[in-house]
Amino acid sequence: MYLEIVSPEATLFSGEVTSVAVPGVDGEFQMLKDHAPIVSLLGKGNVKIYGDVKIKEEFQDRFSKGEKNETLLPINSGTIEMKNNRVIILAD
Repeated sequence: MYLEIVSPEATLFSGEVTSVAVPGVDGEFQMLKDHAPIVSLLGKGNVKIYGDVKIKEEFQDRFSKGEKNETLLPINSGTIEMKNNRVIILAD
């Protein structure tokens, strides 16, 4: 599935991923390929990206590696939309 993470400043990441877990306002949830369409608010926490993730050099300082070979991006809030195997995260 295709993931795009957009902040007010720039598009922080765009590319194919295996799955993504996000901090929903009622708890963390994960999306895999062929997930049902969804729109949700996000709370404070880490966006966890799974797969062969290549971060542009200019944004590498915003991301870190997690314990389970995941790439982490801390956010304060945001929204997420999943439709047709395309995930768009608008993050603050």
